[in-house]
Amino acid sequence: MGALREGAVLGLATLGLIVALGPVAAHAEPRVPQRAHEVKPGDTLTAIAKKYGITVAALVRANNLPGPDAIKVGQRLVIPSGDTVVAGRGSAPAPTPTVRPVSVSRARAPTRLVLAVPAFDSSIVPFTWPVEGPVVSTFGQRRSGWHGGIDIKAPLGTPVWAAAGGVVIASGVETAYGLVVKIEHRHGFVTVYAHNDVNLVEVGDRVDAGEMIALVGQTGRATTHHVHFEIRYEGLAYNPLYLLPLPPRFAQVDETVERPHE
Repeated sequence: MGALREGAVLGLATLGLIVALGPVAAHAEPRVPQRAHEVKPGDTLTAIAKKYGITVAALVRANNLPGPDAIKVGQRLVIPSGDTVVAGRGSAPAPTPTVRPVSVSRARAPTRLVLAVPAFDSSIVPFTWPVEGPVVSTFGQRRSGWHGGIDIKAPLGTPVWAAAGGVVIASGVETAYGLVVKIEHRHGFVTVYAHNDVNLVEVGDRVDAGEMIALVGQTGRATTHHVHFEIRYEGLAYNPLYLLPLPPRFAQVDETVERPHE
């Protein structure tokens, strides 16, 4: 009888423990394995985001990236899934995270410059590098003012290539840009190539991606040979490093390369 009584007590205690843990187990939610992506040559933030069905902003936030220039070939990026927990049946949906633009400074940028990660699908116009060389000045705020593009250093006379196919809408001289070429592309994009030594195209010419359009120079407000390159979308300038394939090459930023265009 004693053994039977002890068995009954043990059985009741076990049942009580199961009942106590039951609600916890019922509400436990499976967790999604964390995904990762290894950056490969030719990758862009937009292409990676599109591959995994997420936004570029979410990718930047998940990896605490200060900007696109922080990404390097071989780097492993965490791929966010919106929420790391799968919502159980009948549970409330996870709150949508607030998208905050990535900026380089608290100072107010000119309205024509967009410091945020592009919200559009840039893959509709795949851009390529207009010249081979190190990036010596990046997009955004500099001590000397705001910079609406990137500066790519190259020797005098180096070929400058169209970053995408389109129609030449400007080929001439401007005070700040010196000899400059501007190409209009599909879907509202325009690219700018400034400080050229020679322009090789005329207004109205149709060019293909990779076609030679100019030679590297030092005209306009420039103190060394380089290409000032811009990508504009619907009249606003975006950081080309978000839209160009990896890997870029960076040299020590030299703010004497070009005086501000403002």
